[in-house]
Amino acid sequence: MKKDVKLLRVLAGDVVAPPPVWLMRQAGRYLPEYRAVREKAGSFWGMALNPDYAAEVTLQPIRRFGFDAAIIFSDILTVPEALGQKVTFTEGEGPSLTPVISSDGFDRDPEHWAAYFEPVYEALRRTRAGLDAEGFGDRALLGFAGAPWTLATYLAAGRGGDEQKAARLWAWRDPEGFGRILDILADCVAFHLIRQLEAGADAVQIFDSWAGGLPEQMFEKLVIKPTRAIVQKVRAVRPDAHIIGFPRAATLAGYETYARGTGIDALSLDTAAPMGWAAATIAPLCAVQGNLDPLALVAGGAALDKAVDQILEATAGTPFIFNLGHGILQETPVDHVEQLLRRIRQGQTI
Repeated sequence: MKKDVKLLRVLAGDVVAPPPVWLMRQAGRYLPEYRAVREKAGSFWGMALNPDYAAEVTLQPIRRFGFDAAIIFSDILTVPEALGQKVTFTEGEGPSLTPVISSDGFDRDPEHWAAYFEPVYEALRRTRAGLDAEGFGDRALLGFAGAPWTLATYLAAGRGGDEQKAARLWAWRDPEGFGRILDILADCVAFHLIRQLEAGADAVQIFDSWAGGLPEQMFEKLVIKPTRAIVQKVRAVRPDAHIIGFPRAATLAGYETYARGTGIDALSLDTAAPMGWAAATIAPLCAVQGNLDPLALVAGGAALDKAVDQILEATAGTPFIFNLGHGILQETPVDHVEQLLRRIRQGQTI
């Protein structure tokens, strides 16, 4: 373990006070310097798949706020792209792609995957070098990927949202065919996470953004089983890999089953999960990450201080990483992020 990397200590089971903090989507449009790079890049993919731009926006929030982790600027839909499924980002509408009805035509050649993902790996290498050169060598560098279930929902519907009807119907009507999609996605995700670790990531996060609302048996089959397969594949190559899981909007029982059944090192929780429950139930199993409401960060003031204090009090004495329950919002004032960090770090020592 290099230097004293607080986040890695927590992932190893240590209690650190004040806890390490980073924010999902911390490189984003709430930052003027990010908007400047976005304008120069001309498009989302033009920024995400350009190592110079991606490394720069990954470093921006570390320079400004001194977060304890940098997360590489990329997107979960790089995996469908690597499989040959074209993804389009439309301003104001989000991502879209042509819906699929089978795994026929998927590019399953790891050499092609590696070639497609190479800009991500180069961005990680440049970010690691930048962190070290700029005096942030004790910050963790995170890679990430989308989970098979969430990626499959985009592939089935051609977009996100809509209660994932297309993917859920497919999973009910044709479990074998849908299972093949999940298996291919798990292989590609594991490949991508391993390569990110090799390129300099200290830990990786698996985002299952659409994990909520599934019946118990489907949650086990569609969320937990593929994630467990990914963790096993990654650890077969990198036994020391640190992995965070985020099955967003799962039930409390689902969160616990996920923590017990996947092999992750930390469980990231959405805003609805009670942190007192998490400290009592999840912390004995793995580290906990979360779960400030992004709108509390937008609100600022006394309400933000109170929300931060409640989370810190609930998780005191447990392995904990402070984060949001979802991504930071575009309208978040920069000074509210500064307020958040002051509140977390005030008067405390490691």
